[in-house]
Amino acid sequence: MLLFVSLPLAAAEPRPLLVLGDSLSAAYGLAPQEGWVALLAERVQSSNAPIRKIVNASISGETSAGGLARLPALLAEHKPALVVIELGANDGLRGLPLAQLRDNLAKILAATRATGAHAVLVGIELPINYGPQYRDGLRELYRGLAHEFNVPLVPFLLEGVALDPALMQDDGLHPKAAAEPRVLENVWKVLEPALKALPKA
Repeated sequence: MLLFVSLPLAAAEPRPLLVLGDSLSAAYGLAPQEGWVALLAERVQSSNAPIRKIVNASISGETSAGGLARLPALLAEHKPALVVIELGANDGLRGLPLAQLRDNLAKILAATRATGAHAVLVGIELPINYGPQYRDGLRELYRGLAHEFNVPLVPFLLEGVALDPALMQDDGLHPKAAAEPRVLENVWKVLEPALKALPKA
């Protein structure tokens, strides 16, 4: 005689948040725990956010093309509920045509959406010596993509930081540890509502 025993189902493990970024999210020049992504991990642990794990897939020097190439494997492995996309600074510093950057980011957003994951897009700005046409075009690029894909946008990751020499490393491109809490706040004010809007597991 067969005997069937009903066992309680284990609670589903919450899907993680994936950060796909460059050196600005990889804590360049800092101890890993000093970067804004590590601070975000601490924040979500103490909040009511439906996320308990942060996967930081950011790499110093990363471009939008590199992020796009790595994304399918990251989505398959981690199955994130939400992807924070912080790319474009290195493309801009190298003078990549804005149309090419836009195409790469659009493909990243589309691939993320195709898995059912949500996304938050993080904008970046370039130093003023890159000229108003390129800098204005970059801002419009992020705004346009956020509108097209209906995703929340952090307009400028380093708002309140980039123009303060006391908060920037000697290269003028990367924040000091003292600035990382401000960087987190720039992200959190957009990310927190996005987390609250995630469907319940």
